[in-house]
Amino acid sequence: MKAVILRAFDQNPTVEEWPEPVLAPDGLRLKMFAAPINPADLNVLEGKYGRLPTLPAVPGNEGVGQVIEVGSAVTGFLQGDWVLPMQTGTWVEQMTVPAASAVKLPSDIDPLQAAMLTINPPTAFGLLTQFMALSPGEWIVQNAANSGVGRCVIQVARQLGIRTLNVCRRPELLAELGEDETVLEGTDLSGHAAKPRLAFNAVGGASALNLANALADGGGHITYGAMGRQPLKIPNGMLIFRGLHFTGFWVTRWLEALAPEERAALFGRLAQMVKTGVLRQPVHAEYPLSEIRAAVAEAQAEGRSGKILVRF
Repeated sequence: MKAVILRAFDQNPTVEEWPEPVLAPDGLRLKMFAAPINPADLNVLEGKYGRLPTLPAVPGNEGVGQVIEVGSAVTGFLQGDWVLPMQTGTWVEQMTVPAASAVKLPSDIDPLQAAMLTINPPTAFGLLTQFMALSPGEWIVQNAANSGVGRCVIQVARQLGIRTLNVCRRPELLAELGEDETVLEGTDLSGHAAKPRLAFNAVGGASALNLANALADGGGHITYGAMGRQPLKIPNGMLIFRGLHFTGFWVTRWLEALAPEERAALFGRLAQMVKTGVLRQPVHAEYPLSEIRAAVAEAQAEGRSGKILVRF
């Protein structure tokens, strides 16, 4: 079978023939359908992510496939089921996964949307539900609002009745993203009337500080990305006099800590949002596996209107 192989952390993966994986009795063999290229994937290619594979390795942090073979000890899965593998190494024509960790999806789900279900939607849901109990009508504030996670935050928040103050860099996105309010990066948020209790930061630097200035006293500031590659600089007064709480969120660690029934319930809820059309992630372009380098290059480019998908 063919797979994308990373032999050095240099952003130059190759497509090679790779041995077919052996199916364990408790496993599933998946024929992969599609996988997105996320910022985390680009960081892995660079060798700058929080968890790196031993080389040579197959990259890819998420994707969707169909079951083509079921291990002899497995129940609850059938050939043809759509499945989230819930493990890395998805840029490959076939992969085997333990049935206990795989997530079965509804048979009528849009498979392209399902390919993007493992990272951005649960990140958005975790940010909105795991740090502070927000009531309908309350506000959150976020930067990188036009990112994959940012768009999911807007859509999931709408379903929870939470209002969003969104910061983005591109003027043409103001109307597109403006669910409640969208402003350009650099807009001073310190006097904003909403006074959100939660801020979601994916940029760092001055942008992260601006979010903190918008928060109500006692609010929470959650960092889940570092697109600007600038550190957080937190004034002492925000900690002493305003009682702000600063922490981080990594969806991989959160999902790994969930009990199987909790994870199944989470993805069942998100899959239902996808089926009903209230949660959708735009796709900018699709590439075949053979053009992985062109796909990676476009995923790094500015001004995209959605995800880059690799199709198998």
